[in-house]
Amino acid sequence: MSTLTPAQNKKPMEMVTIDEWVKQLGAIPEKDFTIPHVLEFTQQKAIQPETLTPYIFYANSHYTRNLIHKCKLFEILAICWNVGQVSRIHNHRGQNCWMVTPIGRLRVQNFHVENQDATRGSCKLIPSDSYIMDATHPAVVHPEEPVHQVLNLQEYNQPATSVHIYSYPYDSCEVYSIDKGAYADVPLHYSSEYGKLSPDEKLT
Repeated sequence: MSTLTPAQNKKPMEMVTIDEWVKQLGAIPEKDFTIPHVLEFTQQKAIQPETLTPYIFYANSHYTRNLIHKCKLFEILAICWNVGQVSRIHNHRGQNCWMVTPIGRLRVQNFHVENQDATRGSCKLIPSDSYIMDATHPAVVHPEEPVHQVLNLQEYNQPATSVHIYSYPYDSCEVYSIDKGAYADVPLHYSSEYGKLSPDEKLT
């Protein structure tokens, strides 16, 4: 099964501010905070790009992770990708994830993991399907095959910002090396929190 599935929208999306988007997302009861229900929300509600401005920080050397909202049930991050920047191949630590891309477009490459050996930290990665995310094509991570990579390809020739919903919040993930056939746990950090850049974050 595909790791990340682009949403197929059947009607025009309603444009709302990021604050309203967060408010409406937070109104979903925990029992209904399921993969299909939240995916339907992202299919119906689009974020007005200009309202993301307080959370947008582009760096020259790496993509940035910018916290917009966090509660017990979920957290929302704006991830900012300069031209040519890519994530490492990773999973989401068993948590559900939905992604929308209000600014620019991104390519998602999925991977199938075979021969995983936790004692040795080894595995074999096989690229599977890939697709493009943009403002009208949200995506969801499927728990059955959660390993993927996000890429802002040089050919797109523009920065991109994606907004990610993680439920539940998590602070580390497994990062994979296709060349070494290995994986390891890596801690995560925020580049900014609620519009304030972290003191140790370097954008140049």
